[in-house]
Amino acid sequence: MIKDNSMEKIISLAKRRGFVYPGSEIYGGLAGVYDFGPYGVELLNNLKQSWWQANVYQKDNYYGLDSGMFKNPKVWEASGHTTGFSDPMAECRECQTRIRVDKKLTELGIEADEKMTESEINNLFDKHREEIACPNCGQKNFTSVRAFNLLVKTNLGDFTADGGDPVYLPGEACQGIYLNYKNIIDTMYPQIPFGIAQIGKAFRNEISPRNFLFRTREFEQADTQFFVKPKENKEAFENIKQDRWNWYLSLGINPDKLRWKQHSKLVFYASQAWDIEYDFPTYGFDEIEGIHDRSDYDLTQHMKFSGIDLRYNDKINGEKFIPWILETSMGLGRVFLAVLADAYTEDNLNGEDRIVLKLSPKLAPVKVAVFPLLKNKPELVTKARHLYEYLKKEMPQIVWDDNSNIGKRYRRQDEIGTPFCVTIDFDTLTDDTVTLRYRDTGKQERVKMNDLLLKLSNLLS
Repeated sequence: MIKDNSMEKIISLAKRRGFVYPGSEIYGGLAGVYDFGPYGVELLNNLKQSWWQANVYQKDNYYGLDSGMFKNPKVWEASGHTTGFSDPMAECRECQTRIRVDKKLTELGIEADEKMTESEINNLFDKHREEIACPNCGQKNFTSVRAFNLLVKTNLGDFTADGGDPVYLPGEACQGIYLNYKNIIDTMYPQIPFGIAQIGKAFRNEISPRNFLFRTREFEQADTQFFVKPKENKEAFENIKQDRWNWYLSLGINPDKLRWKQHSKLVFYASQAWDIEYDFPTYGFDEIEGIHDRSDYDLTQHMKFSGIDLRYNDKINGEKFIPWILETSMGLGRVFLAVLADAYTEDNLNGEDRIVLKLSPKLAPVKVAVFPLLKNKPELVTKARHLYEYLKKEMPQIVWDDNSNIGKRYRRQDEIGTPFCVTIDFDTLTDDTVTLRYRDTGKQERVKMNDLLLKLSNLLS
């Protein structure tokens, strides 16, 4: 779904302004791996903080967790990842380039996904082979479709070829929540229903990483698992859906760019699955978060494979049962990209074209930039420096900028999304006022230095 080239502009801005760098760039890069630069890591941390605030601090019945990355290999057997965690792949016989067949079929408007059997997707692929060309060499000579497991194997302590069971990097972050469900019950004594929230790393052997941060081999997930009594899931599921939708609106994302998509094909244990999708430039609508009603499958599997009783003991009526689980799972890189795309704006301010990131102030990597009007005037620099150091004690996401002329400084701050700029000029030396500039409108006003901190705090709250 090609719309325009604006995603190329966003990717260029992300590199140019220190948001996102290609991984291992000096060695030619590594497909599907990216590094977050100084402004990118601040934006990412602000997103995490907003999510944690909404899913832990603002709720009475959710508990935070940070589980270890390495897990007993049986975890991935119990979860089904060693046998069922795969993508349908075909290989070009001419140049050995691999393609995701379900994605190629979807681009043709044909409903296909990774949940199909090999037989089902091969039948579809065979009907449309002549419409699918290799993205590398342009030929249409592909192998049959086969399942390609996405788990990343690694070594842990034993580097011999026959070192026993393989160890995997996490294919998804949420398994740590299931493994610690009993620990949370035994140490925190939660009353059901309750939730557990976690932000964690995940790794996948992606066949064809693509679309910048959208499909990568290393990424972070923000997950919640909400534990409810059996069959008491429907109302809670709808409440969670609305809660997650509202969070995206709280980030300032345009609601017209968001939509719900219900899964038509479900895994056998699920009763409902919905995605929140964002309308990306160039890429079109695609998933940024999934909300799933998983019944009692996960805890039942881990109870079976571990031999540990994972039933919840209801102290009120003495009933024991395996809770049902309602899951939310968000890809932080995808949401980061959606926020960046939604904020990216090209406009004309006072007769001059500019690029500006109209980020919500709570997400902006820099909240305030402080300038001396001229860097070669010691009296201005000294005054500005004192103000900068005073403000920095109260709001750490603040920068000092005295490089190039004032117009270029404003444009630079516009491009990184800084909502407010403060300039110390010659009038400051006589009346103790500064120029406060607003990013979105370019409006400027004079503010007393003694009133500045309170005003900025109110604007940023």
